[in-house]
Amino acid sequence: MRKVWLLTLGAFALGLDAYVMAGLLPVLAADVGTRVSLAGQLVTAFTLAYAISAPLVAGLLSGARPRLLILAALAVFTVGNALTALAPSLGLLLGARIVAGAGAGVYSALSTAAAAALVPEEKRGRALALVMGGMSAGTVLGVPIGVLLAEHAGWRATLWLVTALGAVALGGLAALLPQVPAGPAVPVRARLTALADRAVAPVVAVSFLAAVASLGLYTYLAPVLAAAGGVHEVAPYLWAWGAGGVLGSVLSGPLVDRTGRVRMLAGALLLVVAVAQALLPTLAAVALPGAVLALLAWGAAGWAFQVPQQHRLLRASAQRGTVALALNNSALYLGSAVGSALGGLALAAGVAPDALPWAAAGVATLALVVHLVTGRRSRPAPRVSTLGSYEHS
Repeated sequence: MRKVWLLTLGAFALGLDAYVMAGLLPVLAADVGTRVSLAGQLVTAFTLAYAISAPLVAGLLSGARPRLLILAALAVFTVGNALTALAPSLGLLLGARIVAGAGAGVYSALSTAAAAALVPEEKRGRALALVMGGMSAGTVLGVPIGVLLAEHAGWRATLWLVTALGAVALGGLAALLPQVPAGPAVPVRARLTALADRAVAPVVAVSFLAAVASLGLYTYLAPVLAAAGGVHEVAPYLWAWGAGGVLGSVLSGPLVDRTGRVRMLAGALLLVVAVAQALLPTLAAVALPGAVLALLAWGAAGWAFQVPQQHRLLRASAQRGTVALALNNSALYLGSAVGSALGGLALAAGVAPDALPWAAAGVATLALVVHLVTGRRSRPAPRVSTLGSYEHS
C-alpha cells in the first residue's frame, strides 16, 4: 500500500486544481473583466479536456509503460497550470485550462489502474479509496487555502501554488514510483465495444449523471450560497464539502472490501447526494450550520460513490479494466463539464442561483433511477485484474 501513496500525491494536486476554480470564479471574473457565468466555462474547458483525454490516451497507449505515461501526464498537467497563472486574457486562460485538463485526465485514469495493479485483489478497494482520497484531500486542504490565498495575493498566486504542488508530486513519483506492468494493447474496436458492454455502459452512464449533479453544482457553490444565505466568505463551506469528501473516500474502500455490496452501497450514496442537494437552499436560508451539514453529507456521498463504481467496473469488464476505468473517469469529468456549462447557461438566462441545487438534486434522482433499473439487468464477467490477467474469487 505504500506504493499507492506515491500516486496519491499527484491525485492531491489534481483535486486542488479541479475544484479550486469554483472558489476563484468571482475574483477571477472581476480581474479578467468578464461575468461569473463566462468564467465558469474555465471549469468546463478543464473538465471537457479531462473527459476526452482519459479514454483516448489510455486506450491508444494501453500497451505502453504506465510509469512513463503517468510521469508525462503529470508534467503536462503542471505546465498547464503554470500557463494558467501567466495567462492575461480569458481566451488564453481557456487554452491553458485545456492543457491542464488533458494532463489531469490521463494521469487520473492511469494512476487509478496502477493503484489497483500494485496491490492484491483483496486490498483493491482500499487502494482505489486512497487515490480518490488524495483528490478529496486536495479539495479539503487545498481549496480553502487556495481561496484565502487568492483573497490576499490574487488568484494567480493560487495557480502558482497548484503548479508547485504538481512539480513536487512529479519529482517524488519520478524518484520513487516503481515500474507498473503494462496492460495488453486494446484494439480500437474493443475500446468502442466497451461502451456497448451491458456490464460497463450502465455504470458509466450513472457516473456521468452523478457528476452532472454533484460536480456541476459545486462549480457555482459560491453564488448559490450568496443567494440562499447571504454567504460571501465561501472558504469554510468549501472546507465542509471537502472534509465530507475525505471522510467518504476513506470509509468507502474498507466498506466495499468487507461487505462486497457495491451496487447497494452506490444506490444509497446517490440517495444521500439527492437529499442533501435538495435541502441545501432551505438550510442555507434558515440556518447556516444546517447548510454545513448538508455540504458534509453531499461531499461524503459524492466522493464515496466512485469507489464502488470503480470496483464494479474492475469486476465486470473482462480484459478491459484500464479502458473501463478510463471511460468512467471520462464520464465523471464530462458530467462535470456538462453540469458547469448548463449551470452557467442557467445563470446567464436569469435563473436564480439558489434554484440550481434543486435542479442538481433532480439529476441525482435520475441517476438513482437509472442505477436501480439497469443494475438488475447486468451480470458481471469473471473477475480480472486492472491490467487484464484473470483472477479467481
